[in-house]
Amino acid sequence: MAGRGAGPDFVEALARGLDVLACFDVDHRSMSLTEVATAAGLARPTARRLLLTLEELGFVRSSGGAFSLTPKVLSLGMAYIGALGLWDIARPHLEALVARTGESSSMAQLDGSDIVYVARVSVPKLIALRVEIGTRFPAVQTSQGKVLLAALPPDELAATLALPSRAGLPPFIGRSAERLRDELTEVRARGWALADQELAPGVRSIAAPVRDSTGVVRAAMNVTVHAAETSTDDLLRKHLPLLLRTAGDVSAEWALWQSRPHVSAGRPTGNGSATA
Repeated sequence: MAGRGAGPDFVEALARGLDVLACFDVDHRSMSLTEVATAAGLARPTARRLLLTLEELGFVRSSGGAFSLTPKVLSLGMAYIGALGLWDIARPHLEALVARTGESSSMAQLDGSDIVYVARVSVPKLIALRVEIGTRFPAVQTSQGKVLLAALPPDELAATLALPSRAGLPPFIGRSAERLRDELTEVRARGWALADQELAPGVRSIAAPVRDSTGVVRAAMNVTVHAAETSTDDLLRKHLPLLLRTAGDVSAEWALWQSRPHVSAGRPTGNGSATA
């Protein structure tokens, strides 16, 4: 891919870095150094330097010799979510859920030991924390984080929990490691998670998983309430069934989107049609 710039101001190093980011897609979420180098048309040493630079900047993570994107690429302008098609699918469902519950709803993905918000529909209520797309919180203190952590294999879970949070909040000391493991086992079994004022006083939420076409948990969706207004019993009795149904609808629609035929637009022919 590299080596195609013609203008005097063309920055080849930047183009190569973007080539590396562009290698990752729905069918290539995780790749080895060799695979990245091949896909980007780069020498291995060049691909390695670019990947390590992107990792240091937070756009790429590495694990077990494989590289993958992080949600930080959202800062480049929603390219991450647009590539997945998840936001366009989730938005009307989130809006409908908020209309029925009267409470804010968000979607997040895991980035290291934190969650990062990738979609949100809010209501004007006083809440202890400001949340917007790109907001980062420690996963263990949130309902969405618990759902995402519970979906990880044991080895990956242990490695993830060992990573320091980049959310800038004080360390959470409300539960032991053993108690957390037990809670995540329960979350995995029942299919939803509760966080009761663990992130901040007055903030209570429930979350459910959002799965891709292979059934893998890729995101989590929540409903957040003020603890002084909504009891845990009411949250589970009134809002949890709606949340589970909505998360299931989003997962099903996303799976259909992922399985759709992908048509590559080619150069138009003389009769106006395109060639692949």
